[in-house]
Parts: sequence; structure tokens; C-alpha cells
Amino acid sequence: MNVKITGIGSYIPSEIAKNEHFGNHHFYNEDGTRFGQENETIIEKFKAITGIAERRYLPKSLNTSDIATFAAENAINSAGIKKEELDYIIVAHNYGDVKYGAVQSDTVPSIATRVKHNLKIQNPTCVGYDMLFGCPGWIESMIQANAFIKAGIAKKCLVIGAEALSRVVDPHDRDSMIYSDGAGAAVVEATGAEGGILSHFSATYAFDEAHFIYFGESNNLAKKDNRRYIKMYGRKIYEFALSHVPDAMKICLEKSGHGIDEVKKIFIHQANEKMDEAIVNRFYKLYDKAAPEKIMPMSINKLGNSSVATVPTLYDLVLNGELEGHSIKKEDVVIFASVGAGMNINAIVYKV
Repeated sequence: MNVKITGIGSYIPSEIAKNEHFGNHHFYNEDGTRFGQENETIIEKFKAITGIAERRYLPKSLNTSDIATFAAENAINSAGIKKEELDYIIVAHNYGDVKYGAVQSDTVPSIATRVKHNLKIQNPTCVGYDMLFGCPGWIESMIQANAFIKAGIAKKCLVIGAEALSRVVDPHDRDSMIYSDGAGAAVVEATGAEGGILSHFSATYAFDEAHFIYFGESNNLAKKDNRRYIKMYGRKIYEFALSHVPDAMKICLEKSGHGIDEVKKIFIHQANEKMDEAIVNRFYKLYDKAAPEKIMPMSINKLGNSSVATVPTLYDLVLNGELEGHSIKKEDVVIFASVGAGMNINAIVYKV
């Protein structure tokens, strides 16, 4: 018995926020002092480092649970299954439903419960729960679904990654330009077909690294603001990712029994274009090789960083031929990998 993705779907919000959207923002340093460069220079440097030219924001009327449902419906239709057959609904997110303009996150009931309700699934033994694992949450949820199926606990699981980061960004923090909204979902099933999830690896580094990404006050300390916003120490994350993610990918690949030359694509969390390129280059250096051209599809330039949604959305785009210059076919060996708050890292080697 193998565990394979039989259906994939995503929801990409229609609202496009180009870099020019931030031209009138007032950016501050962490200590509350005004940032010393003009916005035009800030945005230009930001684009050069991250590769992001625009990002997507969900409409004011929608929440994370809504877009998670849209992606789920697409995945269920793609798999051609009956929704009542699902044994588990696992939803990776980090901030719950934050209504537009609200100052509080809503996580009760869970996002998974809300998705099940929205899908109108009546089967009570379809169990829904949430995964809080930072940006690697969707991959970690896939690992759990794989374990459930291999253990005989489940036959079909719906695994979703959804986030509305536009609701939790500090407009006075330059890092706010990184984040976006979106959702991706996969139906994962037990199958006699060849391939599927071949190996996986996860790790949490929390001794010195636990608070590299955190919830903190606005950088505009002069403004009375009771909200908390997503914050990060970008340089520390960059160095951490380059030190640990390539090794995690190598461990996972070696566990799969496949060689580096068999890898056709690497679907890595869309966090930062330069960082992702450096991770993949360092991964291949571990094998004394250069990274092949077009080994790493990228969507961050148009879609930004939607946290848990980036990997499933990217896979959906490539699998359905919607990302120019990239394609995958049956029996291709690919790697899913991510890094994020925790600090957590993980990887899956998957045979299409």
C-alpha cells in the first residue's frame, strides 16, 4: 500500500497588491525610529532580495476558513471522490480567522471544523483538526496523513494549508511586503499504485531559535496600538535556513532510496527567492553537483509568501501546467521542503 495525492486544488485571491502599493507607507525600525531611506529605494532593494513584485490579498468579506474551503472543494473535485468518504480534514494555518479590521483572531471552533461545516459533510467520523507548525504546516500535515493511512487509521485525508497574512502584518514594518494570502489543498489516499510519499523528515530547533518569528508590537511605537503583528528576524532566519534545510533534504532523499540525479523538481516554501535559490544550490553542493536549470519552480514573484499555502499552491500550478516552463509527469521524483516558525523544517520525497 502506498499513499498518494489523488486530488490537488488551490485558491489564489483576485486582489493584486503590487510593490507600488507600499509607496505611501511610513516605515519604522524595530526601535520606533524612522527608516532612513526613501520608500522607492526600500521597495527596489526589497524586490532585488525577495523576488516579489506583487502579492495577493483576499477580499474583505472572506476569511481563512473560507478560502481553505474553496481550495478543499477544488481538491475534492480533482480527486473525484465523495466528500463523505473523508476520514480526516487537517488544516494548517497560524492565525485563524481574522475578520477584516478586527484586532483578535478567532480559532474556536477550529478552522478544520469550519471547513467541514462549509463543505456540509455529515459523517461524524470525518475528524477535523488544525495544525500549528509555522510555514511548514502543510508538509507536516501531509506527513501525519501519511502516518494515519499507513497505520490503517484512515483511507482518505484532506490536507489544507490556508493563511490570510494580510490581516496580521504591521504596515509600518518593511517585512509586511513579503506576506500574502492564499490556500492550497490535497486529497491523500491509500492506493495500490506505485509511488506516493517515499520518505519524510522533520525537526524543531527551539533552544536558541524559538523566537526568530514571533508576534509583536507595531514598529510605529508612537501610535497607540493594542494589536500584535507577525514579526521576524530575517537575517537569523536566512542563516538558519541555509544551515539546516539542505541537510534535511539530503537526509530525506537518502531515506527514499533515490539518488540526486533522479530528482525532477523541488517544491520549496516560497519565502524569499534569494534564500530559496541558496538553499537549493547548497543542497546540490552536498553532492558535489550544480543545481540543474528549472529544478525549482517559483511563484513568489507574483503570489508572495502565503506561508502554509505556498507549497500546495505551487504544486497545483505546476501539475496543471499553469506555471510557464515547468511540468511534471507520472513517476517523476520530487521533493517538498519548508522552513518556518518554531524553528521548524521538514521535507518529503514524493513519486508522482
